[in-house]
Amino acid sequence: MALKIRLARAGSKKRPYYHVVVADVRSPRDGRFIEQLGSWNPMLPKDGERVKLNEERIKHWLDQGALPTDRVLRFMADAGLAERPARSNPKKAEPGKKAQERAAEAKQAEEDAKAAAAEAEAAAAEAPAEEPAGEEAAS
Repeated sequence: MALKIRLARAGSKKRPYYHVVVADVRSPRDGRFIEQLGSWNPMLPKDGERVKLNEERIKHWLDQGALPTDRVLRFMADAGLAERPARSNPKKAEPGKKAQERAAEAKQAEEDAKAAAAEAEAAAAEAPAEEPAGEEAAS
Protein backbone atom coordinates (compact mmCIF):
# COMPACT_ATOMS: atom_id res chain seq x y z
CA MET A 1 0.00 0.00 0.00
CA ALA A 2 1.47 3.35 -1.10
CA LEU A 3 1.19 6.02 1.57
CA LYS A 4 1.25 9.81 1.31
CA ILE A 5 1.47 12.46 3.97
CA ARG A 6 -0.82 15.11 2.56
CA LEU A 7 -3.34 17.81 3.31
CA ALA A 8 -7.06 17.17 3.75
CA ARG A 9 -9.26 20.25 3.50
CA ALA A 10 -11.66 21.15 6.26
CA GLY A 11 -13.30 24.42 7.22
CA SER A 12 -16.10 26.27 5.53
CA LYS A 13 -16.35 28.12 2.26
CA LYS A 14 -13.68 30.84 1.94
CA ARG A 15 -12.30 29.84 5.39
CA PRO A 16 -9.82 27.04 4.64
CA TYR A 17 -8.35 24.81 7.29
CA TYR A 18 -6.25 21.75 6.51
CA HIS A 19 -5.42 18.58 8.41
CA VAL A 20 -2.05 16.93 7.76
CA VAL A 21 -2.89 13.26 7.37
CA VAL A 22 -1.29 10.02 6.25
CA ALA A 23 -3.49 8.26 3.73
CA ASP A 24 -3.47 5.67 0.98
CA VAL A 25 -2.78 7.34 -2.37
CA ARG A 26 -5.97 5.86 -3.82
CA SER A 27 -8.28 7.49 -1.26
CA PRO A 28 -9.84 10.89 -2.08
CA ARG A 29 -8.37 14.13 -0.77
CA ASP A 30 -10.95 14.67 1.95
CA GLY A 31 -11.84 11.01 2.29
CA ARG A 32 -10.50 8.13 4.34
CA PHE A 33 -7.14 8.55 6.06
CA ILE A 34 -5.09 6.43 8.43
CA GLU A 35 -3.96 8.99 10.99
CA GLN A 36 -4.03 12.75 11.52
CA LEU A 37 -0.52 14.14 12.01
CA GLY A 38 -1.11 17.86 12.36
CA SER A 39 -2.91 20.89 10.98
CA TRP A 40 -2.40 24.04 8.92
CA ASN A 41 -4.51 27.17 9.26
CA PRO A 42 -3.62 29.54 6.40
CA MET A 43 -5.94 32.22 7.80
CA LEU A 44 -3.60 32.93 10.72
CA PRO A 45 -0.76 35.47 10.32
CA LYS A 46 2.55 34.08 9.09
CA ASP A 47 4.36 34.88 12.33
CA GLY A 48 1.69 33.01 14.34
CA GLU A 49 1.13 29.32 14.97
CA ARG A 50 -0.10 28.38 11.49
CA VAL A 51 1.35 24.88 11.28
CA LYS A 52 1.17 22.25 13.99
CA LEU A 53 2.91 18.91 13.41
CA ASN A 54 3.22 15.77 15.52
CA GLU A 55 6.93 15.21 14.84
CA GLU A 56 7.16 11.79 16.48
CA ARG A 57 4.34 10.31 14.38
CA ILE A 58 5.62 11.94 11.19
CA LYS A 59 9.03 10.32 11.72
CA HIS A 60 7.28 6.99 12.30
CA TRP A 61 5.33 7.21 9.04
CA LEU A 62 8.39 8.36 7.09
CA ASP A 63 10.18 5.24 8.35
CA GLN A 64 7.21 3.18 7.13
CA GLY A 65 7.71 4.57 3.61
CA ALA A 66 5.13 7.38 3.45
CA LEU A 67 6.04 10.15 1.02
CA PRO A 68 5.08 13.76 1.76
CA THR A 69 3.53 16.02 -0.85
CA ASP A 70 5.34 19.21 -1.88
CA ARG A 71 3.43 21.48 0.50
CA VAL A 72 3.79 19.12 3.46
CA LEU A 73 7.49 18.68 2.67
CA ARG A 74 7.83 22.46 2.89
CA PHE A 75 6.23 22.44 6.35
CA MET A 76 8.47 19.57 7.45
CA ALA A 77 11.60 21.36 6.19
CA ASP A 78 10.63 24.45 8.19
CA ALA A 79 10.23 22.25 11.27
CA GLY A 80 13.57 20.52 10.62
CA LEU A 81 12.08 17.08 9.95
CA ALA A 82 13.16 16.68 6.33
CA GLU A 83 15.33 18.25 3.67
CA ARG A 84 13.66 19.93 0.76
CA PRO A 85 15.79 20.16 -2.38
CA ALA A 86 16.25 23.66 -3.78
CA ARG A 87 14.36 24.27 -6.98
CA SER A 88 15.44 26.47 -9.84
CA ASN A 89 13.03 27.68 -12.48
CA PRO A 90 14.83 30.37 -14.49
CA LYS A 91 11.95 30.68 -16.97
CA LYS A 92 9.48 31.66 -14.25
CA ALA A 93 10.44 35.34 -14.37
CA GLU A 94 10.34 35.60 -18.17
CA PRO A 95 7.36 37.38 -19.70
CA GLY A 96 4.79 35.40 -21.65
CA LYS A 97 4.83 34.67 -25.36
CA LYS A 98 2.70 37.66 -26.40
CA ALA A 99 4.67 40.07 -24.21
CA GLN A 100 7.92 38.83 -25.76
CA GLU A 101 6.45 39.38 -29.24
CA ARG A 102 5.39 42.94 -28.34
CA ALA A 103 8.86 43.67 -26.93
CA ALA A 104 10.51 42.34 -30.10
CA GLU A 105 8.21 44.50 -32.28
CA ALA A 106 8.97 47.59 -30.18
CA LYS A 107 12.71 46.90 -30.41
CA GLN A 108 12.47 46.44 -34.19
CA ALA A 109 10.53 49.70 -34.54
CA GLU A 110 13.13 51.52 -32.45
CA GLU A 111 15.97 50.15 -34.60
CA ASP A 112 14.11 51.16 -37.78
CA ALA A 113 13.64 54.68 -36.42
CA LYS A 114 17.36 54.94 -35.58
CA ALA A 115 18.30 53.68 -39.05
CA ALA A 116 15.97 56.21 -40.71
CA ALA A 117 17.45 59.02 -38.59
CA ALA A 118 20.98 57.93 -39.52
CA GLU A 119 20.05 57.87 -43.24
CA ALA A 120 18.55 61.35 -42.98
CA GLU A 121 21.74 62.65 -41.35
CA ALA A 122 23.89 61.01 -44.01
CA ALA A 123 21.74 62.48 -46.79
CA ALA A 124 21.94 65.93 -45.21
CA ALA A 125 25.73 65.71 -44.92
CA GLU A 126 26.15 64.60 -48.58
CA ALA A 127 23.92 67.36 -49.98
CA PRO A 128 25.78 70.48 -51.17
CA ALA A 129 25.83 73.24 -48.66
CA GLU A 130 23.64 76.16 -49.61
CA GLU A 131 25.45 79.43 -50.19
CA PRO A 132 24.21 82.46 -48.31
CA ALA A 133 21.91 84.73 -50.33
CA GLY A 134 24.19 87.77 -49.92
CA GLU A 135 27.06 86.29 -51.94
CA GLU A 136 24.86 85.47 -54.96
CA ALA A 137 23.68 89.03 -55.20
CA ALA A 138 27.28 90.32 -55.18
CA SER A 139 28.36 88.21 -58.15
